Amino acid sequence: MLDESLLDTPEGLSEADRRGLLRGAAEAGARVRTAARHTAEAGVGGLTPDGRPRAVLIAGPGVAATHTADLLGTLAGPGSPVVRLAPTGVAPVPGALRWELPGWAGSVDLLLITTPDGTEPSLSLLAEQAYRRGCSVVAVAPQSTPLAEAVAGAHGLFVPMATAPYDQQEPLAGSAPGVFWALLTPLLALLDRVGLLDAPPEAIERIADRLDRIAERCGPAIATYGNPAKTLAAELADGLPVIWTEGTSAGPAGRRFAAALAELAGRPSLVAELPEALAAHAALLAGPLAAGADPEDFFRDRVEEPPALHARVVLLRDRPTGGLTAAPAARDLALDHDTPISELEPEEGGELETLAELIAVTDFAAVYLALASGA
Repeated sequence: MLDESLLDTPEGLSEADRRGLLRGAAEAGARVRTAARHTAEAGVGGLTPDGRPRAVLIAGPGVAATHTADLLGTLAGPGSPVVRLAPTGVAPVPGALRWELPGWAGSVDLLLITTPDGTEPSLSLLAEQAYRRGCSVVAVAPQSTPLAEAVAGAHGLFVPMATAPYDQQEPLAGSAPGVFWALLTPLLALLDRVGLLDAPPEAIERIADRLDRIAERCGPAIATYGNPAKTLAAELADGLPVIWTEGTSAGPAGRRFAAALAELAGRPSLVAELPEALAAHAALLAGPLAAGADPEDFFRDRVEEPPALHARVVLLRDRPTGGLTAAPAARDLALDHDTPISELEPEEGGELETLAELIAVTDFAAVYLALASGA
């Protein structure tokens, strides 16, 4: 059950936040600036690439690497050469995970390694394997780790991860806002340098500014009625989030929100992109999860009975492709089945800024839901 009174008690939220999640969300803008400084100091701005790589391979543990690859591939556009190398192994722990380069990887490819840990033996071996194949290697990880030494031995580029003291309390929380922005920012700058996407230093500064503004709107001191993240968390208290996204940038934000709900708050959810989501989830909204599927029974005993789980649509919108929008049809489908709907749409700005806003608001919402539900 969600303790809604906790949402408007900043001191209580701080006490419940043993993993530093809320602080990480609030400091996302500062983390981006620190990561940008580390990137510049590592020499990314002085790189003179011979041309765009044939493929950009991304390796790293957990959902942080998944989100990073998803977002970079989306920003790179159709036909993107961004490929995530999925790990294998018997357990999600540093010593058990294994990564391998595909057989075709060679001197015209770029390997990016992202990890908030840096002790994974297989990532160090992957860097050495890439060096033998002639791949360029870039890694973002904490300083003074085995991976940093391996990348130096492979004549690669190492960018120290922008860390904070409370990161030590969340080594497995790949959905944590601080971890995500610390790993993503250097790669945005790097891929801008190689010409794969557009993320110059001034664009990264605008991301940080937008994240600061969201932190002011969604911070713990702002009451629920004026706080979009707290409002969304309260709306999802007893519902199954059905996340629909519209617009290219909204897709990665929706998928990240679903992963954050699972990892941070322990909540299941479904995610799909419009307009396909209307067909994919129509039967779900017409079934037992619809709000109207729980008819009132005067003789039913409600004292010991937990509330029924019902779907709630969360519509994340950015600029739809070609100006066409399925949002009216989405609203009609939800309301026809008595399903409530929440909507988030960013303020005007560049693609990176609007994407950052959607991610930031939903990150705050996932954190508030986790803290208020005792996850």
